[in-house]
Amino acid sequence: MVNHDLVREGDQPVYSFVVLEGLIGSTKYTGEGKRQITSFFVAGDIPDLHGLHLSVMDCNFSTLTPARVGFMRHDALRSICDQHPRIAAAFWRSTLIDAAIYREWVTNVGRREAYTRMAHILCELICRMRSVGRIEDHVADIPITQAALGDALGLSTVHVNRMLQELRREGLIATTGSRVHARDWAGLKRAGDFDTTYLHQKTPAD
Repeated sequence: MVNHDLVREGDQPVYSFVVLEGLIGSTKYTGEGKRQITSFFVAGDIPDLHGLHLSVMDCNFSTLTPARVGFMRHDALRSICDQHPRIAAAFWRSTLIDAAIYREWVTNVGRREAYTRMAHILCELICRMRSVGRIEDHVADIPITQAALGDALGLSTVHVNRMLQELRREGLIATTGSRVHARDWAGLKRAGDFDTTYLHQKTPAD
């Protein structure tokens, strides 16, 4: 199911969840009901891990594509962390990387032009999906709507469509339905002002 809220702002959850399949977004809404997607989460991510230590959630986590998730009780997670310091350290590292991604997204939306924003977000998705073995080479199935891309990039749906067309026209990407092929990966990274440092991948995908 798409656009299904797994966690809502104001919830006091006793579970966290891990993404098994699909794409999840953290979202905020303005008083007028406008949505801003503040991060994407791919298979292997635990989007709401910080809920272990925060009593009230301050954003929504929603499905952006058909997805499958697994829930884990907070009391069980705390017990695991107490008994296994290395797992606790891995969780801590995961939340720090999430924060690094948020910082990059603020920069992307606040300071980059629309064309660069679009190239950057495609580079990020491809890198993150490759790092968890979900795609090969630079070809990804990203069944996300242009409206959702717009909410992530601060662009209208029309503007999103124009930027994708421009990337195609420049020969940087090819698209068939939800399939995105980075035909010129080096060029796409240059267009997106993309540097993998903020993802803190132990073996960066190039």
